[in-house]
Amino acid sequence: MESHQLRKTPERFSILEEIYTRNDHFDAEELFEDLKNKAQNISRATVYNTLELLHSCDLIKKHQFGKNLAQYEKSYGHKQHDHIICVDCKKVVEFCDPRIQQIQSMMGELLNFKITHHSLNLYGICGTCQMQREKNQVSSSKIQVKR
Repeated sequence: MESHQLRKTPERFSILEEIYTRNDHFDAEELFEDLKNKAQNISRATVYNTLELLHSCDLIKKHQFGKNLAQYEKSYGHKQHDHIICVDCKKVVEFCDPRIQQIQSMMGELLNFKITHHSLNLYGICGTCQMQREKNQVSSSKIQVKR
């Protein structure tokens, strides 16, 4: 925040502290509710504005996982990783595979790019939702047979 010449307010530090105690992806409303439940007297507008400031300082990452809602995660000291997202329940799972880094390095050299970062999001249906879909298909086929 200092390098961006931003004021270091107690509210900003409370928000940053809350973010860095988490190990998940979250949206602004979830963060606001969690702060409110911990008796933090921080306005919704302050949460939204601070998230944008923290993102501009590279202290958090902002994601759009195929929906209109931005989700965030801590970034400082957090290793590079990628995401797989369930299109049904919206669950986000992080994974890391060194082959992706190798491809990134190889493509940078091949195309004369200095790669600064990357983002890989894979979309599919998680095991739980696959089972639920199969269960729903069985139920709907039983209903059709009874008719």
